[in-house]
Amino acid sequence: MTLSRSGDGQSGSARAHFVLVPMMAQGHTIPMTDMACLLAEHGAQVSFITTPVNAARLEGFAAEVEAAGLAVQLVELHFPSVEFGLPDGCENLDMIQSKNVFFNFMKACAMLHEPLMAYLREQQRSPPSCIISDMAHWWTGDIARELGIPRLTFSGFCGFSSLVRYIIFHNNVLEHVTDDNELITIPGFPTPLELTKAKLPGGTLCIPGMEQIREKMFEEELRCDGEITNSFKELETLYIESYEQITRKKVWTIGPMCLCHRNSNRTAARGNKASMDEAQCLQWLDSRKPGSVIFVSFGSLACTTPQQLVELGLGLEASKKPFVWVIKAGAKLPEVEEWLADGFEERVKDRGLIIRGWAPQLMILQHQAVGGFVTHCGWNSTIEGICAGVPMITWPHFGEQFLNEKLLVDVLQIGMEVGVKGATQWGSENQEVMVTRDAVETAVNTLMGEGEATEELRMRAEDCAIKARRAFDEEGSSYNNVRLLIQEMGNKTNACG
Repeated sequence: MTLSRSGDGQSGSARAHFVLVPMMAQGHTIPMTDMACLLAEHGAQVSFITTPVNAARLEGFAAEVEAAGLAVQLVELHFPSVEFGLPDGCENLDMIQSKNVFFNFMKACAMLHEPLMAYLREQQRSPPSCIISDMAHWWTGDIARELGIPRLTFSGFCGFSSLVRYIIFHNNVLEHVTDDNELITIPGFPTPLELTKAKLPGGTLCIPGMEQIREKMFEEELRCDGEITNSFKELETLYIESYEQITRKKVWTIGPMCLCHRNSNRTAARGNKASMDEAQCLQWLDSRKPGSVIFVSFGSLACTTPQQLVELGLGLEASKKPFVWVIKAGAKLPEVEEWLADGFEERVKDRGLIIRGWAPQLMILQHQAVGGFVTHCGWNSTIEGICAGVPMITWPHFGEQFLNEKLLVDVLQIGMEVGVKGATQWGSENQEVMVTRDAVETAVNTLMGEGEATEELRMRAEDCAIKARRAFDEEGSSYNNVRLLIQEMGNKTNACG
């Protein structure tokens, strides 16, 4: 076990001490780094559990919290990748080459139980007050009970999607549905909602061992002491309240957590190292008119085939709009690079910025030049788009992303569908082009155009951004929830002491 950088390190017995255990996947880790900053800025102490490879990715985050004097400590635990048949150093979900080893990866995660328990027992001067762990880390429930402290889960979902997911799995809604294209009405949902089986979480999941893991996750969800949600009450009041009623658990809405960076220069330090020099990216954006650029990014795990990427690129080219396009093609990148070099990059060089790999997404979205966002509808990206006040073109791939699309398009009315008809399975090869270049061109030109409907989209998007900032401001709903969370967990610690 290695201890990495920390903040001021001065912690008395009265200070609440939160132990954050993120899932080793960028989309799960990034919001928990924001959570660590947020809790520490409000006076709590934070132990952030990670592994050596993931800690290396968090160097920028660690340096920033140290510079800010925040009481955040990175705790590195050995990850037993080789012991579970994984390549040495395979410590993040985006490093897995096949869905067939996902179960091995999850079993390796569960083996962090003993070293984490050993670390926490050593913290006699500042014992842990509360564990906040990703819902996938079901094994942390045992640790919390053994230490006699609360365990709160973090799913990374919004209230809308969390409620649908809960209803589906706890009522076995999909148990006897055999047709992936069958339209299913979600029973007990507070507003009318219909989706096909293929577009629902777990609807077409075919990852070996996933059912076993999911059962453990839900068992622990029923036993947890509450849930942390990266959303804010004003965005989805009805769904948050309905979720609390059906689960009979407190849901702490403390988001949008990415706003903890709005008065600092930490946005570029989130997640992995950017694949492009940030100054170069900013210089390009600064040269564009306000609201003129469409930003395209599908997150860290979305599996977009070369054929579909080519179709997307040709649609962007045909739109004649300035764009920033983040391409993540994984092992298929050479195929995409060959196409880029075969004329495309040259043709769009005057109005297109292509970023390979990781991009400083929050920094880009917040730039005044960006006027629209083509997103895979992962919740991190969705809430960042909401905070930036930009309307979105929705292009969901899998998981709960189709639910987030429903929230954006039908409920908040700040997004428009590009027309994805079915899910793309994570870890599976799918050569089908799901969205044509014509559909891309039409959607981009509509979103970036001047029509009345588009203007209303922009106005609603900006209104959501204003509400997000108000919730996060002093005495806002999320601000108060963070204070109450720290106070409640601190009181439990003192009572036990």
